[in-house]
Amino acid sequence: MRKIETAMNQAIASGKNWRSGNTSVAHRETEFGMVSDVKLHGNLIASISEFGVTLYDGGWRSNTTKSRLNAILEISGRPGDSVFQKNHQWFLSYDRKVEPFESGATLG
Repeated sequence: MRKIETAMNQAIASGKNWRSGNTSVAHRETEFGMVSDVKLHGNLIASISEFGVTLYDGGWRSNTTKSRLNAILEISGRPGDSVFQKNHQWFLSYDRKVEPFESGATLG
């Protein structure tokens, strides 16, 4: 995991707003509790709450986006889940299933 992803995950876990380079974490209170929003280049790539993780591609299916999403999955109680690419297509592996990645997918 990259240093920036370690710092990003620490910000998510601590509930503190954080920004470094092209990545930011902001927390917001909702009627259902705290939500952490992660942005890459200003584009939302993940929302994390106590109910699960919602993943987005932010309009860019880049290696950096995949790396950030996989780092988030590591700390979100989803060990073994991942976003990967095969033949230029993105996939989401979760709960022993593999499906084409769809932006806005929620893992609970």
